[in-house]
Amino acid sequence: MIGYGDRARTQCEVVRLFRETHPDLPPLNQGTISEIEAQYREMGHVRKVPNKRQAVVDDDTKLNLLLALEENPITPARQLARDKLRYLIKEKF
Repeated sequence: MIGYGDRARTQCEVVRLFRETHPDLPPLNQGTISEIEAQYREMGHVRKVPNKRQAVVDDDTKLNLLLALEENPITPARQLARDKLRYLIKEKF
């Protein structure tokens, strides 16, 4: 196992050493260390990775966006999103 500090340690040793070194932080358990190790082995880092969820867009919205782009092809995507949001708010009230 890739350990905490200057040498390889078991996950239990890493948990114990972390608790000794950082008593003011919430304690880690062996499962957390296991997840961190798996992420490091898979990705090469342990930074948080944002979830990539795809937005659900209905057919009417797609058509409206295509028409807006056809009218003015240099419209920035942010402007199109703002216009769509304003349209949805007006529709609700």
